[in-house]
Amino acid sequence: MLRSVQNWSLCILGAAPLALILSAPPVFADQPQITLTTLIDRAQIEDMLVDYYDVLSSGGTDFGSYYTDDAVLDVNGIVAHGKGPIRDVYKTIPQSKGKVHVLLTNPKIVIKGSSATADLIWTEVYSETHSALPQILEQGREHDELIKRKGRWYLTKRMVTNDGGLPASLEKYYKQR
Repeated sequence: MLRSVQNWSLCILGAAPLALILSAPPVFADQPQITLTTLIDRAQIEDMLVDYYDVLSSGGTDFGSYYTDDAVLDVNGIVAHGKGPIRDVYKTIPQSKGKVHVLLTNPKIVIKGSSATADLIWTEVYSETHSALPQILEQGREHDELIKRKGRWYLTKRMVTNDGGLPASLEKYYKQR
């Protein structure tokens, strides 16, 4: 009987630290609190980025409504300051004959009040015709800094880096990041 009481006591003593560990809340590094407001802000930013890439995929060059007046665009080391120079960068993109779609994946959007950052992977997919097999042309990463003004999100800084499929004409500007 004494032996079973000792074994039972050891079980309880061994289980106590395990119970404490399992009952502790998980610890996440530098994770801002998620609220209904931050979820709405995140959805607005995701929608804005999808709309942005829809304009880009259709050959558009005017992205002024997405940027603040003093915004910075850095595409593989080509840096433009302000809406006019940003538009000029987009005018250098050759028009494709087929359909281009840009897939946005692995979004990491962090909201801190009226500012936010968005990091994601983009993949450019091209189909010459509706019956042609799609091809991945380019893939890379994007880091955006945003600000919310009058209920709307705007880009203040956008840094785009190719990880594959960089056009030869951009090689001289390319910066490894």
